[in-house]
Amino acid sequence: MMNPKKYIKQYYLPPEVCLDWADQDALTGAPIWCSVDLRDGNQALIIPMDLDTKIEYFQLLCRLGFKEIEVGFPAASETEFVFLRRLIEENLIPEDVTVQVLTQAREHIIRKTFDALKGCHSAIVHVYNSTSFAQRQQVFRASKDEVKQIAVDGAKLLKELTEQAGEAYRFQYSPESFTGTEPEYALEVCNAVLDVWQPTSDRKAIINLPGTVEVSMPHVYAQQVEYMHKHLKYRDNVVISLHPHNDRGCGVAAAEMGLLAGADRIEGTLFGNGERTGNVDIVTLGMNLYTQGIDPELDFSHMTEITEKFEQFTNMQIDPRKPYGGSLVFAAFSGSHQDAIAKGMRWIEQQDPDHWTVPYLPLDPTDIGRQYEADVIRINSQSGQGGVGYVLETNFGLILPKKMREAMGYAAKDRSDHLHKELHPDEIYSLFKETFEDKVSPICVDGVHFAQLEDGRIEAEVNTAYGDGDFAKVVSVGNGRLNAVSNALKEAHNLDFHLITYQEHALTHSTSSEAIAYVGIEDKDGRTYWGAAVDPDIIRASIDALITAINIQLNSPSADEKK
Repeated sequence: MMNPKKYIKQYYLPPEVCLDWADQDALTGAPIWCSVDLRDGNQALIIPMDLDTKIEYFQLLCRLGFKEIEVGFPAASETEFVFLRRLIEENLIPEDVTVQVLTQAREHIIRKTFDALKGCHSAIVHVYNSTSFAQRQQVFRASKDEVKQIAVDGAKLLKELTEQAGEAYRFQYSPESFTGTEPEYALEVCNAVLDVWQPTSDRKAIINLPGTVEVSMPHVYAQQVEYMHKHLKYRDNVVISLHPHNDRGCGVAAAEMGLLAGADRIEGTLFGNGERTGNVDIVTLGMNLYTQGIDPELDFSHMTEITEKFEQFTNMQIDPRKPYGGSLVFAAFSGSHQDAIAKGMRWIEQQDPDHWTVPYLPLDPTDIGRQYEADVIRINSQSGQGGVGYVLETNFGLILPKKMREAMGYAAKDRSDHLHKELHPDEIYSLFKETFEDKVSPICVDGVHFAQLEDGRIEAEVNTAYGDGDFAKVVSVGNGRLNAVSNALKEAHNLDFHLITYQEHALTHSTSSEAIAYVGIEDKDGRTYWGAAVDPDIIRASIDALITAINIQLNSPSADEKK
């Protein structure tokens, strides 16, 4: 039995109201990004990456544009130590990239971390200890002053060892489990650390505020961040960094609100891989900026390649509906959605506006290397005429009359429903041909000859047969070629219908100079039947389309009822 009364709030509001961030409606620029895929992401894998895979992943992160990359916890394992040594000794770190290493605020761990850093000239040394009430009470069983002293001692040792190494490493401190720490106490600890480091404008310190466990709604995190932003010492020389996790499913929202609240930097992973429910998703954060007109300063223009590499490196699968990276994020199966998207896409093509505003698509799929035809309009039993028409037009150049699109839409829905599967473009095209082309029974036409009459009308001599009967020549007139043939067939076979639609166009997707004709006829009861035909001669195509429509009428259940 579930018992919500066993849970209490595990977060603390700041001692003052901190809601200035709520007056802003959008971010105005990209944060400093730090990838923790190779540390936090790697430790969350069932099987952590081997050295060669980590190097490939590091190189991918560099290509994407990350300038700060946490490469591991060198003192935690031999693999982590050796990985950093390979990066340094094989000169694999680009000049514009700074590696970050994590260490607990414990002397022997800090010293081993500096051993791993030998020969590295650009690094961030990230020291942490947990400050939360729960950890002070249950894990360390230590007072506030004792926990603060751990942080101060670690900060002093970082400074001492960096000076001994003759380097200018930058320092980062995290009050781990910041979200479960009293904000005024977290501030006290961070300011004590900053007093040791004495940051300057050319060597800023980083104060990282990790949502190690997400325990509140994101606006609470934003208030906690704003409080630190307003009260940290040396603020002009301090970079406030956020490291949100996703336990409540609000990691992205918490990060965005935290940036509004004064943070400068984000630590996260590609697609949110991390402990428990994961770290904050940098792909989502970056692309959210992009779709608001802000350059994220990360290159996600080849998203499919990135997702494939991620899955290869981590042995994890990206959810098909994962924002931006999932295989189905652009897919619309709903008929009304498909219709709106198809119309929006045509509007964009015709108007060529400066901004992207297609309904239901907040992002142009081609911006991340995806394709409209393969990724946007997907056909199943929920789809409608707009989507089916769009697939036929964009893939095969078929521009169906509006009412014929409706008939084709029903045919596709029925086929998908019967097969219990999605229909791919080639299957939809085959269904169109199967349903609306080449119906040559019971009526067939062997030849047609036309003559222009003095009054402007057209005379048609039609050689036609019904079923296995002999061909007979019938002559009739009409106000055009198709009308004349239609009248001749009605007379020859005692048919009852009238033409309601005739359209034609060149097949731009065809390798030859072919055209397609669409013909719609209506019987006396208002039922509509459609035919289509392709031929280099548009007159021949229109006649074949008419014959197909007539034969569909004659073979329909309503025709059988009359027999």
